[in-house]
Amino acid sequence: MSTDDELAAAVRAALSAAANPERAVQQQAYLKSTMPCYGVGNPTVRMIVRNACAQRPELTRDEWAAAIKSLWTGATHREECLAAIELADAKRRWAGGDLMDLYESMAVTGAWWDLVDPLASHLVAEVLRREPEQASRIRAWARADDPWLRRVAICCQLRFGSDTDTDLLAEVIVANLFDTKFGTSFFIRKAIGWALREYAQVDPGWVRGFVDSHSDRLATLSRREALRHLN
Repeated sequence: MSTDDELAAAVRAALSAAANPERAVQQQAYLKSTMPCYGVGNPTVRMIVRNACAQRPELTRDEWAAAIKSLWTGATHREECLAAIELADAKRRWAGGDLMDLYESMAVTGAWWDLVDPLASHLVAEVLRREPEQASRIRAWARADDPWLRRVAICCQLRFGSDTDTDLLAEVIVANLFDTKFGTSFFIRKAIGWALREYAQVDPGWVRGFVDSHSDRLATLSRREALRHLN
């Protein structure tokens, strides 16, 4: 068994061993997931992944990337998908643009907030930090024929603070305002409000100006979230 297969198998085995059947039922219902859950909380998933990595100090970048893909594509339980995201985040020093095809596939197939949001704000964000030229891909995602890729585009700068590319932020939001293809979706409206609210902590004037200049196309939910701490 190759190192990447060993790593993925070790994570799966540890998740199975930590399973809580009663919590799993509640978790699956809460997430509205058709995929079964182990009933393992996010902190435990993170610990399992970190421990598995620590036991393989010779892990290469290629093996790491292969293990991420193996965990995701072979997942039988939702926590294995989360573990794939945690594994990618655990070795963030290896982030690079060559992973964006994989992350795009993960966003489209994950298709729910519990997986898409950390993928956006941790994994895609790290690539964008290291390679600002990936902004062109983010712009394409903002207009993709998939609402979850659009959410990734909107949310990928959530943690950038003063490093936020406001031109990019404005462009991906404008591409998803209320009168656009997916603009009425709750998850798009919420994402817009969330992104603006986070940036308002850095530059409230910019956010107020953006809200005012797009008042006729901005959903009420987005406006309310954007201005939550400014009014």
